[in-house]
Amino acid sequence: MLKLPPLNALKYFEAAARTGSYVTAAAELNVSPAAVSQQVRNLERFLKRKLFTRLNNRIVLTDAGQAIHAGITPALEDLAALTQRVLAGSSRAKLAVSVIPSLAECWFMPAFAAFSEGAALRIDLRIENDPVNFADGEIDLRIGYASAHYPGLQSVPLFRDAVLPLCQPALAARLSLAAADDSLFIHTSWGEDFASHPSWEEWFASFLPARRIDTSKGHRAGSSQIALDFARRGLGIALGQRALAQELLRKGDLVMLDQNALPLGHDYCAIYPSTKARKAALLQLTGYLRSQAPHR
Repeated sequence: MLKLPPLNALKYFEAAARTGSYVTAAAELNVSPAAVSQQVRNLERFLKRKLFTRLNNRIVLTDAGQAIHAGITPALEDLAALTQRVLAGSSRAKLAVSVIPSLAECWFMPAFAAFSEGAALRIDLRIENDPVNFADGEIDLRIGYASAHYPGLQSVPLFRDAVLPLCQPALAARLSLAAADDSLFIHTSWGEDFASHPSWEEWFASFLPARRIDTSKGHRAGSSQIALDFARRGLGIALGQRALAQELLRKGDLVMLDQNALPLGHDYCAIYPSTKARKAALLQLTGYLRSQAPHR
């Protein structure tokens, strides 16, 4: 016979430990703070351990409390997931996945579509800029650029993308980078998601140092994906991300005008809390995404 602590007390304890407050936990559980405090005392009596100490106006886990919290959180999450599957009449796992906008359509979705053919997995896909909020427990996996926004979380590097000159085949047939008019270079405004901003000036300094261009000429695109669309429509030469251009290159909508590529400053990463690390679907998807790194 399994010897289990009172399950209701575990639920109240988990909410108090996660929020650091009996009051906040009580509001979440729709009970009084006194009810939360009573349930925590019940659990302390059962375990014969003190689980919290008070520090000013908040509660702090003791060593015993930290050990209990680390152990029960994944178990409660598994139980909640099982309950949701049973109530939904489905045995398929579900993940809440948050993806940086620049990767969502051109890289993540093709990769996930291929992965899902052999996996019983449903996802709740969210397209969001960094940083996202893991504190509410609603996000299982984040696909983002670098991991600086998420100290203390698990981070798995997926790939380091690079940019290279891309344009329409018809345009490539009649020009060279060394002689192209300055108005043909498409410039990208990378936005807040990127800590590094590769530019045409940097590319030419690395690979064709004798060439100088006037950056005031040519189109300017508000994202890397839009820059690729400009190039696909014959409007110029984009310094495009290899990962985002894979399908366009495969279909022949774009070609590489030069093979030299300039790497971005950081890796794209899969990020998740350690409490989610027991989710088999999360680890399987992360492993598959790592295998889909763009060819170098």
